[in-house]
Amino acid sequence: METVIFKDSLVGAAELIRQGELVAVPTETVYGLAGNALDEKAVHEIYRVKGRPEVKPLSVMIPGAEAMEDCCDPVPEQAYALARRFWPGPLTIVLKSKPSVPEIVRAGGDTLGLRCPDHPLTLKALRLAGVPFAAPSANPSGAPSPKTAQEVARYFSGEIAGIIDGGACGIGRESTIIDMSAAPYKILRPGALPEEDIADALADHLRIIGITGGTGCGKTTALKELEKRGALIIDCDQVYHRLLDESRELLEEIGRYFPGAVTGGMLDRKALGAVVFSNQEALEDLNIITHKHVHLAVRDLLRDWAMKGGTLAAIDAIELISSGIAKRCGVTIGVIAQEETRIRRIMERDSISREYALMRVKAQRPNAYFEQNCDFTVSNDSDREQFIAGFNGLIEEVLTKWTK
Repeated sequence: METVIFKDSLVGAAELIRQGELVAVPTETVYGLAGNALDEKAVHEIYRVKGRPEVKPLSVMIPGAEAMEDCCDPVPEQAYALARRFWPGPLTIVLKSKPSVPEIVRAGGDTLGLRCPDHPLTLKALRLAGVPFAAPSANPSGAPSPKTAQEVARYFSGEIAGIIDGGACGIGRESTIIDMSAAPYKILRPGALPEEDIADALADHLRIIGITGGTGCGKTTALKELEKRGALIIDCDQVYHRLLDESRELLEEIGRYFPGAVTGGMLDRKALGAVVFSNQEALEDLNIITHKHVHLAVRDLLRDWAMKGGTLAAIDAIELISSGIAKRCGVTIGVIAQEETRIRRIMERDSISREYALMRVKAQRPNAYFEQNCDFTVSNDSDREQFIAGFNGLIEEVLTKWTK
């Protein structure tokens, strides 16, 4: 068999693949050995030429996210989010396969790895052929993956119908594989795309609601309603106190800026308070330090939740706006209540005097701040049932807009 080299016109290469022949194609990582993924005979030939055991499934190349549903069902919205962010690129997404994809491609399993290569010639060939490509790396099993057309020719000249010469591959590492066929999502093979980038992209796709408001306004009731909807609840105050107990980096930074505030690896709250509560500039410096570490901890919690397949999260923070955490939220909601209502609730909840409760309320931001800086505010001066009904009505409105 003569192996034809294609460089400019790809019509012939696309036709060969459509007819069941094998053609090596370039990607941004390594060259792949492509055949029609819907042609069982062509797929058998891929296994034979590579010397690859048929118990190992093959990944399938498609021209873009719009073709995912041609091969797989269901396709979760999170998979589309990754495809929009990283395709074309070195990411293989594993989903439940449609029965129309031959069993040999799946090696008898029920999942399929989809890949959209970041190479203009291969993308063009995919569109010209009009079929997905089953395409493992273009090397005999156990040999190094080829990065040039010449390396492919040394492996398979005379054994395959063609090679699309797209020059040297740029990355030289295989794609990262993520299994999204079920939650939690799993990285099956680390590759050219870092896992952190994938987790960040999924976290960016989360529907995140920011909840803020002063003490005694009733944020806890609102958060419980969101938890009933399956939302991850992140309490930034709890995150901060956990960091004070567990984060050596945070304590070391506080110790550098506030000598004497950290002794023996433990925070001396009284010593720190004596400095920051009498000095506004020192308090602002402390907030800059703590907000940075809380931001990173919140990011990690959102990454983890997104990798578990979560879709909804709520971030609870009194300083949601000033800390900058609101920038992570798709919508911010301020829960407000009148001063007397808050005082009564704080007295009942914490068993403190009216004077101390009033002092705590006066030390926090007024309702007007939340009305001016949040996307929505919900008043919690009525009875609990009325507040819950009003809050849930707002959440339904927000979620409906997000799904459009």
